[in-house]
Amino acid sequence: MNIVILDGFASNPNDFSWEPLEAFGSLTVYDRTKPEEVIARAKDAEILIINKIDMTDDVISNLPKLKYIGILATGYNNIDTESAHRHGIVVCNIPSYSTESVVQMTFAHILNITNQVAHYASQNRTSGEGGEIKWSKNPDFCYWDTPLPEIAGKTMGIIGLGHIGMRVAQVAMAFGLKIIAYTSKSESELPQGIGKATLDDLLSKSDIVSLHCPLSKDNFHFINANNIAKMKHGAILINTARGALVDENAVAEALESGKLGGYGADVMEKEPPCDDNPLLKQPNAYITPHVAWATREARGRLLDICFANVKAFVQGKPINKV
Repeated sequence: MNIVILDGFASNPNDFSWEPLEAFGSLTVYDRTKPEEVIARAKDAEILIINKIDMTDDVISNLPKLKYIGILATGYNNIDTESAHRHGIVVCNIPSYSTESVVQMTFAHILNITNQVAHYASQNRTSGEGGEIKWSKNPDFCYWDTPLPEIAGKTMGIIGLGHIGMRVAQVAMAFGLKIIAYTSKSESELPQGIGKATLDDLLSKSDIVSLHCPLSKDNFHFINANNIAKMKHGAILINTARGALVDENAVAEALESGKLGGYGADVMEKEPPCDDNPLLKQPNAYITPHVAWATREARGRLLDICFANVKAFVQGKPINKV
């Protein structure tokens, strides 16, 4: 088998080995591949491993030897799966490898917004605001110059109750949050402590709304001006799912007006974002560069599943097919 990895660096910046794949054939690894280079680099591939490469119908149609696409992620909206299946190509993803890491980032964003950790830390280091240590100049033993809300007793609305959403709910309950969820699961399938809600009810009742659903054509930009208007004034919005679930202009406007109290996101619609993206100008938008999944532990699990997927395919018993 001829195996080609087109954009391996983000998942594995050389702190793990690709060597296990060499047991299944010849291996070529590219750190990054430009869109115009994809077909030339993949033209002889039978097994293609990608992360963020767009596998359009045009690309797939120009790869006649291709038998398998393995994506180094759970989401696969960058692959035209209909085209792949039409060409007899098996597509496999990496499920449930980063659950704990994404949950960790979800609460990092929530607590950074509520407790303003980055703000106070910045004020109290020598390279901070004005080069002065604010606490050192303070006449009292402590100070605060932002609201400091307690999250216990507040309502958290979770949109999408898969592996990550469910784990977020469990951790949230440990913080004393009340949990409601917009989910395809029936009420009888929900564990104790999680209430089922319509989208409108969830938006109107939640102090914190956290997105944990996959991206589809049906929910593209569903967090838009119309739905933001239904939210509580000053509510916190968290997005560790997919950037295009939200209309970024509408979120920026809601932050500007105070309708949203904070936006914590590890994903953007375009990655990397343009430097004129309106969210990057908002002081209450807290953007991390799509790193929730990138703990070393999670990436180790990702690669282990990738290798297992390829092995199963070569043996004629593919797993994690999409």
